[in-house]
Amino acid sequence: MECLDIVWRSSYLPRMPTAPRTEKLDLRLTPRAKQRIVAAADALGRTVSDFVLTSALERADETLAETRVWNLSAEQWEKFQAALDAPANFNAAMHKLLTEPSVFDTQVLKKR
Repeated sequence: MECLDIVWRSSYLPRMPTAPRTEKLDLRLTPRAKQRIVAAADALGRTVSDFVLTSALERADETLAETRVWNLSAEQWEKFQAALDAPANFNAAMHKLLTEPSVFDTQVLKKR
């Protein structure tokens, strides 16, 4: 059976100009941890500094988004809860997507 590897990497996107890097962050790590980071940076064709900075910033953004506090009034909270509790609208395209065999199912059936 054929295995398809589909990967999206932010490193494929064009780089936007950034402000000069004037701040420094030092870090202690084990030799094994450094080897893993260097190998990952090499795999993406990036410098270790760029790889570590980009990875840390992506994780920082995720953490900040997950820990953000939303202040809602009682009325806003009730509306929010009602929207979550409401039944989903029927979506014909989504129904078709979820009920028909996928391209992967079709390929497996052809090879049997």
